[in-house]
Amino acid sequence: MLSNRWKIALPLAALALIPASAAVNAAAESDTYKQLDTLMDVFERVRTDYVDKVDDKTLIEGAINGMLASLDPHSGYLDARDFGNMRQTTDGEYGGLGLTVSTEEGAVKVIAPTDDTPAARAGLKPGDYITHLDGELLYGLTLNDAVDKMRGAPGTTIKITVVREGSPKPIDYTLKREVIQIRPVKSDVKGTVGVIRISAFNKKTGDATRAAVADIEKKLGPKLTGFVIDLRSNPGGLLDQAIEVSDVFLDRGEIVSQRGRAKTDIQRYYARAGDLTGGRPIVVLVDEGSASASEIVAGALQDHRRAVVLGARSFGKGSVQTLLPLSTEGTGIRLTTARYFTPAGRSVQEGGIEPDITVPQLSDAVVRDRPRLREADLRRHLVNEIKATDDKLVEADAKPDPRFTETAESLKKAGILDYQLDYAVKLIGRTAMAAPVQTASR
Repeated sequence: MLSNRWKIALPLAALALIPASAAVNAAAESDTYKQLDTLMDVFERVRTDYVDKVDDKTLIEGAINGMLASLDPHSGYLDARDFGNMRQTTDGEYGGLGLTVSTEEGAVKVIAPTDDTPAARAGLKPGDYITHLDGELLYGLTLNDAVDKMRGAPGTTIKITVVREGSPKPIDYTLKREVIQIRPVKSDVKGTVGVIRISAFNKKTGDATRAAVADIEKKLGPKLTGFVIDLRSNPGGLLDQAIEVSDVFLDRGEIVSQRGRAKTDIQRYYARAGDLTGGRPIVVLVDEGSASASEIVAGALQDHRRAVVLGARSFGKGSVQTLLPLSTEGTGIRLTTARYFTPAGRSVQEGGIEPDITVPQLSDAVVRDRPRLREADLRRHLVNEIKATDDKLVEADAKPDPRFTETAESLKKAGILDYQLDYAVKLIGRTAMAAPVQTASR
């Protein structure tokens, strides 16, 4: 505890001899000591006078959480349980349902279900609010407690109740927990186009993306006309994996930079020589759920004119979090330490990546009509002081696209279950280079 007893009163004559800057610093330090005294006073009052006995660890962790929560939505305290959850996610395997969730005003909100998991197969959607688990109300529960309740032994079942905008009443899902093995990358071919679906950026994503490119080239050979990289509803992940994925499709140049508090605190990351796709046309699919590492990839390929970005404006998370260990074993803080910028110097914070071609997801009526949460909607989000410029690869056309009048029903009759993907594949077909391309290797 820092007490006023440690402060020394100086005579006015002595104060006159102190440089102005030093006097300002001393005054600021004095104010800090006063605030710390207030903090300790509150701590003592709560531990002695609160209606129920509260252990010191709970109070101290609460103070730390409050401090970090006052900064931005992505900084936070990590206890041993949080560390375990983070390791499971980045390693790409854990037990549960396959949901990425957040809290909003005390409610648990679905950010995105992970591909090929119980949650995705059952039909949970981004933007759903989870209100009950096995009939128990979740409102006011911490995010960690909610996640713990959803995880459990593989083979056990859980009933999830969600409220969905546009649905007249709550929807119940009964899900069976599985060992979730996150396959961050899947590949497919649509005619002569290779489709690479990247659903997460864990430690396997870079290698899996290179393998996907090789597999598609093996399947299609010289018939291959281009690639679609699907980053929709990808909440992000590891920075180094976003750099690796971008590097697969770039031959040279900067991929991303991150800039800290000081003007000189800048780190830049560059592509190595060799575009593994041989310069073939690329379309990148993004939507409101594409965040962080997804936006790094989309922004890098867009700025280098390497890809056409298609879909809806992305989430807008342009900050970098650093894991800083604390003295207590197994604990740490996740602290926002930098902003990242695209090669052209754009910050996507708040604004996100604006697609070159805006294409609504007409094949899903729920997604089409529901407003989506973005970074700018989060409380205490970082303000972007560098606004993005309108420098699209494709010129804007004010005329409405007659194809956007299609309905989910009419598209289904035509055999189109994913309108944005279908649009991207056809775009590749229209823009494929006439000249032959050569593959590159490293």
